[in-house]
Amino acid sequence: MAVFVVHEHHASHLHFDLRLEMGGVLKSWAVPKGPSMNPAEKRLAIAVEDHALEYGSFEGVIPEGRYGAGAVAIWDRGGFELKGGGTDEGMLEFILSGKKLKGAFVLARMSGKHKEWLLIKKKDGYEEPGFKLKTILTPAEAKKLSAMK
Repeated sequence: MAVFVVHEHHASHLHFDLRLEMGGVLKSWAVPKGPSMNPAEKRLAIAVEDHALEYGSFEGVIPEGRYGAGAVAIWDRGGFELKGGGTDEGMLEFILSGKKLKGAFVLARMSGKHKEWLLIKKKDGYEEPGFKLKTILTPAEAKKLSAMK
């Protein structure tokens, strides 16, 4: 089974990075508000550059002066199964088997856009209408980690 990881990324602004193992790399999207288990919450997901598979286990601090500088923690990870579509088609349907994210999701490219996608949880019995995103690191903890490097 392919892997997925969601990084909690305390860069200039807190965001989450969704990464899906596809074609020998981690296809990646920055999700400003983070993923949701609530099907009513469509989350903007901005396509970013692919990452090496090894980056899936990265936790630590990206040094000041480098792209994405700041603290990075693994928010969730697990296996994933592609059910349909592809990035070239502008639609991905997949099943996540993580600790926090479970079940069916869709990534759909927004009409007329190149990098802007929507991440949507499908109704499948795993949905959580009252889902509240909780970070692993507080802003103070992220700042302290970043200052240590």
